[in-house]
Amino acid sequence: MSETQTPPKTLQYRIDGPDDAPVLILGPSLGTTWHMWDRQIAELSRQWRVFRFDLPGHGGAPAHPATAVAELADRLLGALDELGIQRFGYVGCSIGGAIGIELALRHPHRMASLALVAASPRFGTADEFRQRGVIVRTNGLDPMARSAPERWFTHGFAAAQPAIVEWAVQMVRTTDPGCYIAACEALAAFDVRAELGRIGVPTLVLVGSEDQVTGPAEARTLVAGIPDARLALVPGASHLAPVEQPAAVTDLLVRHFSTSWQDTLNAIPTPPVAPAISAPVGPLAEIAPASPVQPEAVQQGRPDPYAAGMKVRREVLGDAHVDRATAAADDFTGDFQELITRYAWGEVWTREGLDRRTRSVVTLTALVAGGHLDELAFHTRAALRNGLTPAEIKEILIHAAVYCGVPAANSAFRVAHAVIQEETNPGA
Repeated sequence: MSETQTPPKTLQYRIDGPDDAPVLILGPSLGTTWHMWDRQIAELSRQWRVFRFDLPGHGGAPAHPATAVAELADRLLGALDELGIQRFGYVGCSIGGAIGIELALRHPHRMASLALVAASPRFGTADEFRQRGVIVRTNGLDPMARSAPERWFTHGFAAAQPAIVEWAVQMVRTTDPGCYIAACEALAAFDVRAELGRIGVPTLVLVGSEDQVTGPAEARTLVAGIPDARLALVPGASHLAPVEQPAAVTDLLVRHFSTSWQDTLNAIPTPPVAPAISAPVGPLAEIAPASPVQPEAVQQGRPDPYAAGMKVRREVLGDAHVDRATAAADDFTGDFQELITRYAWGEVWTREGLDRRTRSVVTLTALVAGGHLDELAFHTRAALRNGLTPAEIKEILIHAAVYCGVPAANSAFRVAHAVIQEETNPGA
């Protein structure tokens, strides 16, 4: 067993098991540490050299935020490269599963076999995760910590295991807020629904029957899209199935990797060899794969200003707002919606001269000066999503009062206060 602190371009990790055994990587869920896999280690480390890692800012890891799943995958590969590990099996829970999908898509020659626990090709909506970032930026991690047990465990388990519940709460509370927010941004941008058909390794999709975060529906989507995938349902488990039902999860992992394994100690094949078809996994209960789903078409070619503008508009204002605006467009207003998407968002908001926080400051000030209160409301939401805190928005409005007038600022405070209360209250 060994532990290490690593530089910004790699991840903090721990290794258990024989030095000469094939490598099996265990990836954590958001807000957890490598300890979420503690109850699997005794069994897994008999056959494999088990490599566990922490996300940035989790479990005491250095707080170097990563805002994309691809960046997290690259940092993991950096740590593996330092150790000379070329091929490996991979298990990932939630965001750890997203990292595994990223590796299987972008670096298939390095992965021997894959298991996805409580994973999804798209985690909820971008709005949900950016809203979570707003709450953490405003209130710290306490709201996320207090709500973790209900997201992670069944009610019966949480009631019977208060020590584990407290352990889970403390894991979240001790996470670096900036790194947590960055991970939320990574999940907000993650969407590989159209790419699942390119995953070429044997894959086990494992889900708790009571998981309300990424449950059986998301698992079926993975199984339908990945050519060589089987789905195992774990009864009596929610999102953190490895903690709640450790024996069942361990048994499923052992069976999957024992039957689908390729020699991870071999050099990277050139060209990559086709993965072997995995033998059936014998879970406690199993869902038959859904009918194959044709992946959505992926647009080719260089995005024009409209496409770039729509992307930024959604990231800044949120899918819900943009969907309402575009759905309401008709022959009279449709051209205007296209104009602002193409030029305001595609030509101006995409410019590199100012970051989005600064553009939000400028926009709020201009809207106060013009008395545009409707626009001020949704741009206050945008400012929170772009990283401004309520305290910073207050200072912008106080400053605007001097140069735009007290009546204008008074109306602006009323609008902004209502929006901030709505956006930063976890119970709202």
